[in-house]
Amino acid sequence: MPGNRKAKAAETEAALKAAARRVFDRIGYLNTKITDITAEAGRAAGSFYNHFASKEELLESLLADMRAASDQIVETDSTHDPDFTNREAIRWHIAQYWRFFRANQSVVIALQQAALVDQRFADRLSTLLEPDLRDLADHIRQAGVAEPVAVAFAVSSMWHQFTYALLVDRNPLVEGITDDEAIELLTDLTHRGLSGK
Repeated sequence: MPGNRKAKAAETEAALKAAARRVFDRIGYLNTKITDITAEAGRAAGSFYNHFASKEELLESLLADMRAASDQIVETDSTHDPDFTNREAIRWHIAQYWRFFRANQSVVIALQQAALVDQRFADRLSTLLEPDLRDLADHIRQAGVAEPVAVAFAVSSMWHQFTYALLVDRNPLVEGITDDEAIELLTDLTHRGLSGK
């Protein structure tokens, strides 16, 4: 029965993705072997290749899922405002990024690790993330900033590094800062930088 096979294949793919997240979280992307993922998923080792050509392709698929979920939030949240002259619009986007990072931390770290060791993957990741960067640039353009793409790159880099320092590195220099305080700090820095105030 074709429908049954399709459902089983979708179930196996979902199990592999969920297993990969757990294994990445436990031992890191670079230490993870495909057999670790299939064992965690309770699937035969060869089943991986029925769904993904490589660990990198699995990572791309996880990123696509994460971006789709994020896009769904943007499309359905009536409080979304793309006007970055508005401080609350900036705060909304930073809070979404913060929640996105926290919910997908193991995959975000895996993407970074994969890009560090494989230049082809790094280039591919840049291409995959370019639409998000250009979308942010469109928001920033409304603030009348020159070079909005470069500014978007700088702003997103700041958001990422600060979030990484707090949630992953747990840097002692910023120990004790709550999520809300971190979001407010990034909001102030971004708003002042864009508004010139």
